[in-house]
Amino acid sequence: MGRGRAKAKQTKVARQLKYSTPNTDLESLQRELSGQGDPVVDRPDPVDDWVDEEEWRRA
Repeated sequence: MGRGRAKAKQTKVARQLKYSTPNTDLESLQRELSGQGDPVVDRPDPVDDWVDEEEWRRA
């Protein structure tokens, strides 16, 4: 019985996504695509996290 409401909500959300016009920062997008965006901030390497996890599993 609850399937009708769930289906209606999914349809509503799908229509909103299909027909909405989100505000897009075109200048930021152009900088990103041209490679002139902000420099990459030091981000931890996810492989380092895997190494720590493997050491934990061995213990």
